[in-house]
Amino acid sequence: MATSLPKPPTPAAPTTPVRPADGGGEVVLERVPQKVKPPQMHQVVMLNDDYTPMEFVVVVIQEFFGKDRESATQIMLKIHLDGKGVCGVYTRDVASTKVEQVLDAARQAGHPLQCVSEPVD
Repeated sequence: MATSLPKPPTPAAPTTPVRPADGGGEVVLERVPQKVKPPQMHQVVMLNDDYTPMEFVVVVIQEFFGKDRESATQIMLKIHLDGKGVCGVYTRDVASTKVEQVLDAARQAGHPLQCVSEPVD
């Protein structure tokens, strides 16, 4: 003996627009576009120290920021000469992940390399 399943409710028929009591025209609903601003970008900055080998910094820049050897070397020299250098610009979450990856790699290698994320103006 088979029992029949209850039928799903049918969707309500669309309602007609409401007319104002004064006999005017129909009410029209308009879709208001939402303005969404792009996310705040953050730059990942490496700081110079007197102990981390330059070659290690170049390798880290290549590995975590996807730079070729020449670009990584230029960034490393900027860090060395100016005290800090920008390795990349990302959304906040990606930038903080990159900072953690760099700090973890430096810690594992026994280097005091410092890396921070700061908002782009």
